[in-house]
Amino acid sequence: MNRILRFYYLNIYSFLLLFLSFVIIAVPLYKITAWLLVLQIILAIYIFIQSIKLFSSWQDKKLKYKILMGKNKNEFRPETFKAFMQMPCGRLLTKAVLKDLGKKSEYKNLIKYKTPFLKSIKNNFVPEKTVIYINEEIK
Repeated sequence: MNRILRFYYLNIYSFLLLFLSFVIIAVPLYKITAWLLVLQIILAIYIFIQSIKLFSSWQDKKLKYKILMGKNKNEFRPETFKAFMQMPCGRLLTKAVLKDLGKKSEYKNLIKYKTPFLKSIKNNFVPEKTVIYINEEIK
């Protein structure tokens, strides 16, 4: 996968949120009441900010991509993908790495690391931060 396609692929959720914020602004709710226009603008700005936050994580995604490629280049190690299978953006990163490694079929084996949505809600839906400790140099 070349760099431009990888950028679009790994930021698909950012693009969807950006598009959603424009759609929310485009709906003419002001014809119903002016208060809906205020709520509409606040919601659109909030979604737009979330989109920008996801776009700003691009450098972090590139670093994690290089780390996963480095760790799985010589031999496939499924446990390295466990932390990335918890969130949708991480699953996109996992798919991109597997595709570039030529092991696209291994994704079905990694799906066991994904926490079901209802279980994550029962666990108070606390966001997790992925932390990677680098012990080896990446070339």
